[in-house]
Amino acid sequence: MATGTDQVVGLGLVAVSLIIFTYYTAWPFIDSQHVIHKYFLPRAYAVAIPLAAGLLLLLFVGLFISYVMLKTKRVTKKAQ
Repeated sequence: MATGTDQVVGLGLVAVSLIIFTYYTAWPFIDSQHVIHKYFLPRAYAVAIPLAAGLLLLLFVGLFISYVMLKTKRVTKKAQ
């Protein structure tokens, strides 16, 4: 069962995800003369931010897998 803290953290993550999704969905459709356009980044970032986030994710996953494989290899050598 989830505790109250788990539920609050989960609700926070869902809220942040919903805000980011709404922001990225509305971003390309806001006219440059509209009043709320000043709250949006330039459109070049619409591609650059997810690309950078994806590359960082792949980097961290690769580093984690490499670390686990090297650690396992060392443990197996010591056991022999």
